[in-house]
Amino acid sequence: MNNRQKGKHYEDIAAGFLEGRGFEILEKNFYTRYGEIDIIARDRDTTVFVEVKYRSSKVFGEPFEAVDSRKRRRIEAAAKYYAAINGLYEAPLRFDVIEISGGDLKHTENAFGLTEV
Repeated sequence: MNNRQKGKHYEDIAAGFLEGRGFEILEKNFYTRYGEIDIIARDRDTTVFVEVKYRSSKVFGEPFEAVDSRKRRRIEAAAKYYAAINGLYEAPLRFDVIEISGGDLKHTENAFGLTEV
């Protein structure tokens, strides 16, 4: 399985997990020139932008650690674009991270917030 196939596989697992918790999946792999968002979902009245990180082991750290400030800025920019084109100016937005390592899945809600510029 190549990296793209692995990514899709683990994003599908994460999407299934979210659906099982009552989230509505709006989009997967939303690409813009600003960045990419793995999963966009709705949790009640909140639009949730989800980054999925997989690691086969924790030798190089926790999957969450790969969501550094540069990655967060790209996710935020893509999320702002998505919100603008979908008229979500006043809607609550949230950024979550789903970590998959080995057989474990960890969902962190409000993993980070919008950076004020």
